[in-house]
Amino acid sequence: MSLFALGLVLVSAVFHATWNLLAKRAEADTAFLFLAYVVGAIVFAPFAVAILVIARPQLGWPALVFIAVAVALQTVYFATLTAGYRAGDLSLVYPIARASGPLLATIGAIAIFGERPTTIAIGGALAIVVGALVLTGDPRALRRDGAGRAVGFALATGAVIALYTLWDKTAVAVVLIPPLLYDWSTVVGQALVVTPVALRDRDAVRAAWMRHRGAVLGVGVLSRLAYILVLTALVVSPVSYVAPAREIGILIGVLLGARMLAEGHVMRRGVGAAAMVVGVLALALG
Repeated sequence: MSLFALGLVLVSAVFHATWNLLAKRAEADTAFLFLAYVVGAIVFAPFAVAILVIARPQLGWPALVFIAVAVALQTVYFATLTAGYRAGDLSLVYPIARASGPLLATIGAIAIFGERPTTIAIGGALAIVVGALVLTGDPRALRRDGAGRAVGFALATGAVIALYTLWDKTAVAVVLIPPLLYDWSTVVGQALVVTPVALRDRDAVRAAWMRHRGAVLGVGVLSRLAYILVLTALVVSPVSYVAPAREIGILIGVLLGARMLAEGHVMRRGVGAAAMVVGVLALALG
């Protein structure tokens, strides 16, 4: 992985962990997400138009298909992630979701793109699994603490992450859709999909904007910036390098959740998250 791609991924990880903290604090729901989509669509519209005017990418119906499927995957991703945050702690949901994603994406990259990870990478995958088990703790405690539902949503989120990572790699590296234009088109599609729901509960949308305006703006901008950087890295690097490397944000997410939200089990979750980070770094090196 080049230093350029690695730098993009590391900055993206910081943005990603930050907007997840904002979403968790605001207890993000459909109204919140709708507003965040609208903010992202508006803020990045001038840049998307500039790309269309200056670069004039040659895009046909395949690009529209990729964007439509990306809209569906991203909508499901936000739905499962925020459901997990409503059910459990940030420092539990975020690491499991973000660690299982690259593991599944790497498996998919092997099967679909013919990527061949080394023994080090395989060891990294095992470290991720161990880290996830440490994070969740005694399986019997999941039901007792009410965390089983949160873990389920986190694993579902990881599966969606793997799907959209493989899909988006093809979109930007094979179909050659410019990353910023691809991400902007996706968020516009997400806003349109959620609009009917938002219109049925305008009071909730108004209330979300009044109570969480700062968080809405932060999530709307940072979520877009984070993934535009990842898409740019995917143009020049394999999935089996980018997907694991971006999960350095796992530790950031755990620390934010543990320190700023006063979530418990700091030591255990810190050890589990550290094992995951070792795992994803091994995947990247492999």
